[in-house]
Amino acid sequence: MQKLENYLCGKWITADGEGTALYNSVNGQQIALASTKGLDFKAAFEYGRQTGGQALRKMTFHERGRMLKALALHLHSIKDKFYPISYQTGATKIDSWIDIEGGIGNLFANASLRKQFADQTYYVDGDHAPLSKGGTFIGHHIMVPKEGVAVHINAYNFPIWGMLEKIAVNLLAGMPAIVKPATVTSFLTHAMVKEIEQSRILPKGALQLVCGSAGDMLDHVMCQDVVTFTGSAATGQNLKTHPKIISESVPFNMEADSLNSSVLGPDVKEDSEEFELFVKEVAKEITIKAGQKCTAVRRILVPENLIDQVQQAVSIRLAKTIIGDPTNKEVRMGALAGKEQLKDVQMQLGKLLKSSEIVFGDPSKVEVLGAKADLGAFMSPVLLRNDDPYKKTDTHNIEAFGPVSTIIPYKTLDEAIEITKMGLGSLCCSIVTNDAKIARDFSIGAASYHGRILTLNAECAKESTGHGSPMPLLVHGGPGRAGGGEEMGGIRGVKHYLQRTAIQGSPSMISAITEVYQYGAKQEYPVEHLFQKHFEDLKVGQTYITHKHTITDADIVNFANVSGDHFYAHTDETSLEGTIFERRVAHGYYILSKAAGMFVDPRKGPVLLNYGIDEARFTKPVYPGTTIGVKLTVKEKTQQEKRDQDDIKKGIVKFMVEVYDQEDETVALATILTMVKNKDQKA
Repeated sequence: MQKLENYLCGKWITADGEGTALYNSVNGQQIALASTKGLDFKAAFEYGRQTGGQALRKMTFHERGRMLKALALHLHSIKDKFYPISYQTGATKIDSWIDIEGGIGNLFANASLRKQFADQTYYVDGDHAPLSKGGTFIGHHIMVPKEGVAVHINAYNFPIWGMLEKIAVNLLAGMPAIVKPATVTSFLTHAMVKEIEQSRILPKGALQLVCGSAGDMLDHVMCQDVVTFTGSAATGQNLKTHPKIISESVPFNMEADSLNSSVLGPDVKEDSEEFELFVKEVAKEITIKAGQKCTAVRRILVPENLIDQVQQAVSIRLAKTIIGDPTNKEVRMGALAGKEQLKDVQMQLGKLLKSSEIVFGDPSKVEVLGAKADLGAFMSPVLLRNDDPYKKTDTHNIEAFGPVSTIIPYKTLDEAIEITKMGLGSLCCSIVTNDAKIARDFSIGAASYHGRILTLNAECAKESTGHGSPMPLLVHGGPGRAGGGEEMGGIRGVKHYLQRTAIQGSPSMISAITEVYQYGAKQEYPVEHLFQKHFEDLKVGQTYITHKHTITDADIVNFANVSGDHFYAHTDETSLEGTIFERRVAHGYYILSKAAGMFVDPRKGPVLLNYGIDEARFTKPVYPGTTIGVKLTVKEKTQQEKRDQDDIKKGIVKFMVEVYDQEDETVALATILTMVKNKDQKA
């Protein structure tokens, strides 16, 4: 019998001991053993911190992002290898697609985030904070990778997605990972890590794998590590209170199973498209992954006048669900992950039946296609009904982590909101409605108890990813019972693996540290115009000072005629009484336009184009007779990736445009974005 190897310290290691037997959940045959007996977790942490961490921290965000993209492309090219293995976990083709290709999609999504970071090993967070009256002392925040290991303790339901959605984020941040998948389905995670390791795309030590018990793993964490957990709230709470987690103040992110709700809006009629959408979505959430999703709908809230109709419609759809061997194309729902999971669902269902009744399904028997029900971990979908959710509260406290959901009536939208909150914190909920006011009232009212809210109607149905699909660029997590944690969320998720540090000093010193020019810092005045310099030759702080121009009434009138902006403050001096303006004032956009005419070098040079303005501010009124000048300063540089071999090598340069008057006071401040050609065109 195959014993799964663990990948630690750059080696595949077969642990001692008999190990835990792993089974094919469809036919009950043993397929592997998993053991961690005798493994040196202390050495694994040290290897990750020293070898993996140092390699990743030397890379920039752009390099890490390109690494993720390369890994995503590689795994996508061999994705078909993982489907046959996934079927052994009980997952159907669509279940496996969510797990395998959804996980790879997370790599792609996080790889694309690199473009939102500078091409640096660190991140400059937000704007500077002025800390003195004269402007010679300021503060800022930088974020650097933590010098530890991200420990991911994952659930059994998504052996691939659960790993990839987490490591994509910590790798982009510059931290290595030790992944500990749930033992029962770890053979699928093992297969993918094998392929990742053989690809040599990740640096050594960036990813390690533990198949089997976590043993004394958490005894070796330190303050620079991050621990994430996905699974039951009870297990998560035990891990969260581990003495080392507490004593070292180790960040611990928990994403726990929760009693999620889907609400049919009070505006929906039985013959509407939204009614059909609701029924379809609810039935899908019960059967996808055999209901083994942390985001699955456990409570179905329906206006009391439609509860019988919804119950009937959902039951009809569930009755059409073919259960059986996932390799059969006709099968729409596979097995649970294993016999132990099946027993647990049946036990929890028994508790729910003390206060709810079954209106569809039979937990004691199930018809399956292409398999034997007694050999596999098969179960019929079960629909319960609870007509008194305020007195019969088991519905809000007990979760059967399988194809089980409870239909509940409500009288008003406020009552529906209140019932969703009785779950004491959920990862997500959804409302199907075509009424904007209902959608707004529900979202604002329910948000405090939910990590994510989906509003579904016919307008977005074709492209909606559905109630149960967390998205890489949105946060995934929830308050209370859902764990109180947060993962993914685009840049927000990456920041969980970075240390934010406040830095203080003069504008010049902060500019030197961040490599982003800070207002008031020392400037360098090269002889050559900045627009005649190639990307490599431009340095942060280099400044070009333009000639000056005195604003006239004719300038203002001409700009009003050209732009069509005849706002009274620019064109009607008789209307200025009671305003902040002393007399006719120049358009702010004219000041910026004139500034551009003053700082642009008309000669052909390395600047390819100007493609935007950021952070434009008009800080002081400019009247006729005011003389303005411009300081153009290199603020920040980012080398751009070539799209293909024929593309020009170039970078993005942000210039700070400071327009000042004859009193040397700033009247306008903006950042322009330019694309500048490299001198060296070699790849």
